[in-house]
Amino acid sequence: MAEDARLICLSREVVEAGRGVRFVVEREGRPVPAFVIRFHGQVHAYLNECGHVPAELDWMPGEFFDHSKLYLICSIHGALYAPDSGQCLGGRCQGKGLQPVMVREVDGMIWLESER
Repeated sequence: MAEDARLICLSREVVEAGRGVRFVVEREGRPVPAFVIRFHGQVHAYLNECGHVPAELDWMPGEFFDHSKLYLICSIHGALYAPDSGQCLGGRCQGKGLQPVMVREVDGMIWLESER
């Protein structure tokens, strides 16, 4: 693990297609909300910003999946995103996907990779 990686949470806190864990990353010198979820056994992280407007996705804190547990959904206008790629699948995201955040799962912990 890189020396400058930052612990986000324990792996057990991110269950398959369940509640995500929110955290903050720094982008262009400012704090930006992000989140990590688990889908098909893998962790995926994105900036917590809809591709359409800079609004947070979760409809309740940490709730990013739609009722089917197959898609991430924007709380504002219902745009759907693929959990494993962040790709826009429909709605007002107009083809603009979610911005990925590099994370790594090692020994029961999820780490934010250095953004240098």
